[in-house]
Amino acid sequence: MPHASALPIASVTLRILIVLNWLLVGVAVVVLLAFMPTERWIMSALKLSPSAEADRLIMGLRTIAIVGLVTVPLNHAILTRLVAMVETVRAGDPFIAANADRLQTIARALLALQLLSLVIGAIAKSVSTPTHPLHLNAGFSVSGWLAVLLTFILARVFSEGASMRDDLEGTV
Repeated sequence: MPHASALPIASVTLRILIVLNWLLVGVAVVVLLAFMPTERWIMSALKLSPSAEADRLIMGLRTIAIVGLVTVPLNHAILTRLVAMVETVRAGDPFIAANADRLQTIARALLALQLLSLVIGAIAKSVSTPTHPLHLNAGFSVSGWLAVLLTFILARVFSEGASMRDDLEGTV
């Protein structure tokens, strides 16, 4: 893909993801919680028989959905800052203090998402039973934690780069 077309594609893709984040994740989960199918329907769909185990599993799923709502504004923070960064790259001026701040915010949001994943994984583990295991893609993620570290490091690199650039412009 030619370099010239990568940035407009990234910009459009990020803007689409912002909308999808609010619609498919935010609105869908709110609707699911507000109009939650009856326990009887959930039990039928999951092939559960009435029991304390089934009640605990259903409550766990609802709790996970509520915790999942917190991911929507975190994803929004990441995506909107990435859009702003893409725009500075398109303008030919990416090494600015604002981008260092944006990366710092992205790193914090990624950290929060990793912590939420641990919470969701713990909830799933606590309500899962041998009879009805609850398998979610949540919990500890080596690549997720590496992304957090990398983003904090990149924020620092951008901050130093912007500072060096400002110093250089001051001496010219």
